[in-house]
Parts: sequence; C-alpha cells; structure tokens
Amino acid sequence: MKMKKVMSLVLALSMALSLTACGGSGEQAAAPAAEPEAAAPAESEAAPAEDDAAAPAETEAAAEATGADVSGKTVVFIPKVTGNAFFEAANDGAQKYAADWGITVDYQGSATAGVADQVQVINQAVASGADAICISTVDAAGVRDALLEAQEAGLAVCTWDSDAQSDARALMVSQGTPEILGQMLVDMSVDALEKRGVDPKNDEVQYVWHYSQATVTDQNSWQVAGEAIIAKDYPNWKKVADNYYSNQDAEQAVSTGAAILDAYPDIDLIICNDSTALPGQLKAAQNKGITKDDMTITGFATPMAIKEYCDAGVLYEWGLWDCGIQGALGCYLAAYMAAGNEVKVGDKISVPGIGDCEVMANDCLTEGDTTADTNNGVVLLPERVVFDESNVNDYNF
Repeated sequence: MKMKKVMSLVLALSMALSLTACGGSGEQAAAPAAEPEAAAPAESEAAPAEDDAAAPAETEAAAEATGADVSGKTVVFIPKVTGNAFFEAANDGAQKYAADWGITVDYQGSATAGVADQVQVINQAVASGADAICISTVDAAGVRDALLEAQEAGLAVCTWDSDAQSDARALMVSQGTPEILGQMLVDMSVDALEKRGVDPKNDEVQYVWHYSQATVTDQNSWQVAGEAIIAKDYPNWKKVADNYYSNQDAEQAVSTGAAILDAYPDIDLIICNDSTALPGQLKAAQNKGITKDDMTITGFATPMAIKEYCDAGVLYEWGLWDCGIQGALGCYLAAYMAAGNEVKVGDKISVPGIGDCEVMANDCLTEGDTTADTNNGVVLLPERVVFDESNVNDYNF
C-alpha cells in the first residue's frame, strides 16, 4: 500500500511527550498469539510440578492486565452529526470490533450539529439504562452538565474526536495533540503550495481558516496551534480574515466556501480542519473552475469524501487518521470503565484486536489541564496519514 505517513513529526513529538501509542491493526495484533498456543502442550508436558503450581498466578496476572470483562455492556456512541462520512466510518469501525468484544454499540445522534441535540441524546442514554457514553462533543461547555449528570447516574463517560471538559469524562481518545495536528495542517499547506510553484518561506501567502465552530474543542485547538506555527516559521503569511464557520452543515460548507472565494478571489490558501468544511470548500472551488494549480485547499476529511475532487484536480493532498479505529477504541474504553476497571496515568490498557494503549495526562491536549488521580486521562492514536492521488484508492472509508 502506498502511504505518505507523517511519521517523522509524530515520532519526534511522541518522544518529547514520552508516549507509548496504541498497537497495530487487529490482524497484526492477533497473529503472534497463534504460535505460543501451538507450543503450549509440549511446554506443559515437560514442565516440573512447581511450574504447574505457578500457572494460576500467571493467569491471574494476565487477567488483571486485561481488566474486567466488557462483554454485555451497552455503549451509546454519539457523533457530532450523523450523515457525515467521518462519523459514519467511525461507527462502522466501532460496530465491527463490538461484535468481537461482545458489547453493544448504539449509534445515536442528530443530523444537526447542535448542543441541544447532543444533550437530548445524552439524556436518552441515561433513561435507556445504557452502561456508558462515548461522545464527540460539539461544545465542551454546553454538554458538561448533561455529562456530569450521566456520570452521577452511574454511566461511564468517554470522549473521542472532540473532547468534553476533563472533569465531565473519564478517558479521551484523541487523534493527536494540537501541536501534532496543527503542524500536519501547516505541513500539508506548505507542500501543496510548493507543488504549484509558490515559495512558502519567501512569498506572501494570503490564507484563511474554514471549519465548523469556534466551540468545537478539537478543531479550534488545531487552528490555534497552526497559527502559532505559522507565526514562528512563516511570518510572511497574511491571514486575510477571521475564521469562517459552516457548522458542520454540508450545504452551508459550500455556501461559506463560495463566500470566501467571492471575498478573496486571489487567496493563496484555505485550510479546512473539518471533514464537512473541506469537501464543501472544494465543491465551491470546483463550481468556479478553480484547480489545485490556481489555489491551495487542504485539511482533514476521509479519503472517499475527497476522492472525486482529487481525481478532478481540485487539490493536491489532505489528511486524516483511521477514524474506524478511533471510534472502536473510544467505545471499548467506555465499556472498560463501565465494567468497573480503574486506571491512572501511565497505565497500559490491552485492547483486543487493537493493542496496548497508554493513559496520558490531560495536559498533553490542553496546557494547564489537571488530571484526576484515577479514571481520567487521554489515549492517543498512533499515526496520521496524508492522502493524494497516489494512495487514495488504497482506502475505503
């Protein structure tokens, strides 16, 4: 598979953060187990009696490392908005793994990315008798009270993609720190600018950001980190306007994209750190006959949502991560907490079919954030991917 992974950045920052990322795919994680099982009978026959006596202790230790059984738990899996390719792919991944884990993932959301809609789904989860919630929030402050009430009612609460306030959830499954993802957005911008003959270091680059909402924790943090990187490394770049927002509405993303192009027809760069804004912005550009050699548009979205624009020559590259793994991992951790397991920073959680994940402190995402002594922290995904015409057909989400 051809894949341009931004691994050098991830490794450098990962070393700085001293993190241990999650393991590989389900196939990779499962393969080594077959060999020890095949060898076990011969070893047990040859083993002395005292080794046999030690076996129960070893089994008990392994059980403790794996944690209490999650089977039978029901997790209400809440996206920011339904009908979006990113969130639907995350649900596909969660459902696939849930069948193996013996948990129920109840995908519940709204076609409107609104706080009131998410609060209603949270309250429904509590009323339904669910064991846990795994949510990507549209507004961390806006859903805080509802999540706190869910916790008080006995539900485990985890987040994924876009965080809640850290006191309103146990674990967060993040696609990367703001610094990692802000750098990725800038790096893709620079690479695409260079491909069309712009010198990012010396030319004035007029740019703007287009994403969902200022209240969305993840996207806003990436934009802030990206701005800091631009100010440091590309001081000649000029931000021509305040951020544009399209509220994760597909039609609004196109109209907002068109408004940007009407207001700034000669703009060099539009960064869309949102899986709805990026295809909308590309559609608006395509409607005006703009190609990747006229203007640079990049950001985050699923490969299949952007493939048609890549094939049509509207952009050079964009990026993302495996949202199927992210959704599945978030649901597993929610079930894991609901099963009564206790974790603290530095602990590793063994996730069947995915691998070992380390719990990190909350301040790896938000500077100055505190972390409770137990059952509170962040788990990072291991890698991100840059897509272009050379590898887009290697993916099906």
